[in-house]
Amino acid sequence: MMHAQIGDRIRIHGRTVGAVEREGEVLEVRGTDLDPLLVVRYDDGHEAILAPGSDCEISHPA
Repeated sequence: MMHAQIGDRIRIHGRTVGAVEREGEVLEVRGTDLDPLLVVRYDDGHEAILAPGSDCEISHPA
């Protein structure tokens, strides 16, 4: 399991055919290592709390 950190990028793949992918930046990490919750600001400006699942891809900035 990859652990997210503040500043990481998140990409959420659409769960159904034709669904749009969403991307954003991790602003805060809450919860525990086994049950993380991420505060994410999506590229459209929307902020939300995300429980990352198998449809999420986390990338660390270079």
